[in-house]
Amino acid sequence: MTDSLQVAVGVVKNAEGQILISLRDESLHQGGLWEFPGGKIESEETAEQALARELKEELAITVMSATPLININHQYSDLAVQLHVFLVERFSGTAKSCEGQPFKWVSPSELADYAFPAANRPIITAARLPSSYAILDGADESLLLVNLRKILDRGVKLIQARLKTLPADAVKKFIEQAYPLCRRQGALLLLNSSVENAQNFAVDGIHLTSRDLMSVNKRPEFPRETFEQVHWVAASCHNLHELQHAQKIGMDFVVLAPVLATKTHPETEPLGWEQFAKLVSQVNLPVYALGGMSEASLIVARRAGGQGIAAIRTFLE
Repeated sequence: MTDSLQVAVGVVKNAEGQILISLRDESLHQGGLWEFPGGKIESEETAEQALARELKEELAITVMSATPLININHQYSDLAVQLHVFLVERFSGTAKSCEGQPFKWVSPSELADYAFPAANRPIITAARLPSSYAILDGADESLLLVNLRKILDRGVKLIQARLKTLPADAVKKFIEQAYPLCRRQGALLLLNSSVENAQNFAVDGIHLTSRDLMSVNKRPEFPRETFEQVHWVAASCHNLHELQHAQKIGMDFVVLAPVLATKTHPETEPLGWEQFAKLVSQVNLPVYALGGMSEASLIVARRAGGQGIAAIRTFLE
């Protein structure tokens, strides 16, 4: 999209964790819809400079730091746009409407209740997701709850239970203990699809293996009967074909692996950060980097266009 309109966008979050959204004027493109603040990048500006300028002009706030969140390429019927989206958690000043547009602070979970332009939908997902995704491996049943508590104590809010070798009754017992524990800590618990009928368990969603991802042509559905929570659907990907399929059928987010060399799969050629960034740039999805990650990898992953990092051992150390 070389001729697309280049736009800097800010997901501005206050100390209470609320996110600022504003209402587009009816006279503008996609008018009457809610949006995240920002504006056009001028020819002499970087995306960060444009964002700082726009937030000062629109809201009278000064950006102190902006972290890359996600890049979006979107083709409307009448316009192609590329959105350079940043998370802004440190700013000075009190937000006010300098240009007369209505705005409000809402919780991340409330974002889905507002009508946004189509290009903003992946941003809503990215804004609701944390930067760390812990994978709880079920190889040793005796350590499952111990390791889950370690992960929660580290403050991780997104966890996948990968219980590939666990018997069905053991899976049921673990989920009955683990899910209330995660709820109390405000963490989301997803179940790997290697567990039979994973979507029937009382968890926050499922994580499809790459094989399961490529075997379906639509987003998996959940039983309607009892659950209050919105169900998340994630997937594992290793190449562009899988990433594009995940986007096509409506995955909320994915992990892409292996980015770096790992001790568990030394025979697998890692993607490297350059290839990771290239692949991520071709889809409008939050993507976690998996494989050889340390907490120090988070900055690199964000700069490469990733949502954050996913790991098994990193959050246990």
